Order: sequence, then structure tokens, then C-alpha cells
Amino acid sequence: MPHSLIDHFRAMARNNAWSNSRLLEACGHLTPDEFAARRVSFFPSLVETLNHILVVDRYYLADLTGTGRVILADEVPYPSVADLAQAQAETDRELIAFCNVLDDADLERVVTIDRKDGVENHETVAAILAHVFVHQIHHRGQAHAMLAGTPVAPPQLDEFFLASDAPRRDAELQRLGIAEPAQHERRPEQR
Repeated sequence: MPHSLIDHFRAMARNNAWSNSRLLEACGHLTPDEFAARRVSFFPSLVETLNHILVVDRYYLADLTGTGRVILADEVPYPSVADLAQAQAETDRELIAFCNVLDDADLERVVTIDRKDGVENHETVAAILAHVFVHQIHHRGQAHAMLAGTPVAPPQLDEFFLASDAPRRDAELQRLGIAEPAQHERRPEQR
């Protein structure tokens, strides 16, 4: 588990992918109407909340990688659980790949965030990643609570970082294809 801030971000990226997979897998047992049903939360449905996580992940990844944000007119680009799960898994893999090649200098690099509202913000990579992970956890918690009001039991999302969590966590990370990279897969200065 994490020994440095970079290791922590790598672990958080894997935790994010693992949590999203578990949550979306549970949502896959809902009917389309149950997935879209109005509920009490910041975003009033599971489909809106989980799409929001994906859209914001993509915005910040665009900022971090320098590809530039493309603001979506449709805040729910993936109304079906299956399509959303596939899109989120792809985005999660991109975030993992980004974190896998970070070095100490990258964490202090200043990134321009253009929210397309006429105001540019400047933040470090480390601050953006910390924000992204908190944002994901915040909204996944809301989705988890909404799922509790359905016939589908919400999945366990907090048993990831402890040594006693490793057997199940590691098996699931292997199944998802997002296990911790071997030393040879990182930049030479990270070994």
C-alpha cells in the first residue's frame, strides 16, 4: 500500500475503479426505471449522480493531460447502466495510467483549468487529483445511499486499504485488469 503521495494517488485511482465497478455492477441489477427513478440526493437519481461522476472525471483528466475540456450539453451521456459502466471503466483506466507514470515533479506541475465560464483556474496536479478522489467518494456515497432505497443491496466500498482486505481486493483488481503495476512498468526514476 502507499508509501508516498504518488503511491497514494495510484492506490486511490485503483480504489476509484474498484468502487465504481462494484457500484455499477450492483446498479446493473436494477430495472432501467429503477436506475432513472427520482430519489432524494444532490442529483435526484442514480443515473444522474453516476453520470456526473464520469463527466467530472473526464473534465479533470482533460485538464491533467492537456487535451482540453469539452463541455457536454447532455449531463447524462449514458442513460443505461451497461453503457455507463463501460465508459466509466475506460475513464478509470485512463486515470490509473495517468497516476502510474507520475513522478515528484509532476505533482507540483501547475495545470490550467478552463471551465468554459470565462475564468481560468491554476492548480497543481496533486491538488487536482486530491479533489477528483474526494469528489468521486462524495458522490458515490450519495449513490450508495440511493441504492439502499432499492431492492438491490449496496455493495461494500470501504474495505480496500487494509492488509486484511488484500485477498479479495487483489483478486478483484486482477479480474478488472487494474492490479498494481510491476516496477518495470513505471518510469525509470520511480523505481
